[in-house]
Amino acid sequence: MAFYQTLRNENSYPRGREKPGQAGWVADRLLRLRALLNGQIVSKRRPNSLIVGSWNIRHFDGGRKRLPESYHYIAEIIDHFDICAIQEVKDIEAMEKLMRLLGRNWDYFINDSSGGGRGNHERMAFVYNRNRVFFRNLIGELVFEKGTLPGDEQIGRTPFFASFQAGWFKFTLCSAHIVFEETEGRPLREDEINAIATILKQRATTADEVHIMLGDMNIETLSDAGMAALKRNGFLIPELGATSLVGGKYYDQITFTGPAKETRLLNKGVIRWQEAVFTDSEAAAYETIAAATREAPDTGQPYSDWARTYPGWRTHEMSDHLPVWIEIEIDYSNEYLQTVSELQPGQVDE
Repeated sequence: MAFYQTLRNENSYPRGREKPGQAGWVADRLLRLRALLNGQIVSKRRPNSLIVGSWNIRHFDGGRKRLPESYHYIAEIIDHFDICAIQEVKDIEAMEKLMRLLGRNWDYFINDSSGGGRGNHERMAFVYNRNRVFFRNLIGELVFEKGTLPGDEQIGRTPFFASFQAGWFKFTLCSAHIVFEETEGRPLREDEINAIATILKQRATTADEVHIMLGDMNIETLSDAGMAALKRNGFLIPELGATSLVGGKYYDQITFTGPAKETRLLNKGVIRWQEAVFTDSEAAAYETIAAATREAPDTGQPYSDWARTYPGWRTHEMSDHLPVWIEIEIDYSNEYLQTVSELQPGQVDE
């Protein structure tokens, strides 16, 4: 369970519930968010399952620094997953702040910066609840063989992978943030997706283990070339729905390949956080605090057209992407015992 003790610190969160940043204001919105998450995940979750999440958290936290309350909302969402891949990490200190709110039972891994240019100085992270998931000591970044991508390029943002286990279920996650911009002579989005999917399919077959490719794949429609590349490689693609905050794009996906008997999808979803926090109806409440925290020019005055500014402003507090998740069954003990009961004398147990 995420930590809420800091909300009692009057120096950080003044008492009251009428304005953003007040302890009561934050607590009320956490309660709304918890109700949304309970209805979507907690109340429907099966006892023996794994919740895998993925979220591109916009410029986390390399742009305008987020309000303290936003970290509570982000932590609350992630705390409802067992493991989550985060893309677009720009600041390690932001990850450390998030982890303090998640609590001691959570741990994380973060990869190296992807550098400038197409990499945009981004990192990726895996955060996981150690009460439900444990790390299996395999972690790294995908490096492509010469000729894999046009121009012998490496991918813009190196995919990050790690192996874990939950119950009987062994799996490898590979987080990706596919470069959106396409320029002549450079790898296209479908090229990057196809290269990753091909490698993961081969590894899943060799290891006889589920490999999950997830993240911001910048897939705009269900019929575009990136989606076709996943299907061509035999990936199971749950229909999550649109994941952009506006525009109806299908940017974020959680797909998997590997042994069919160990890929039982139980549930899936997209978390529309804007229904609980930073809602459309709360725009006016944030206008003054937004003016006071803008970087430049810092006039302390309201924005000239806040109604148009607010939808974009709140994406820097939460994200322009919606979190996605799937629920997978992890207990196959009944099937295992059934195979044992059916063994005949002298039969070789494969």
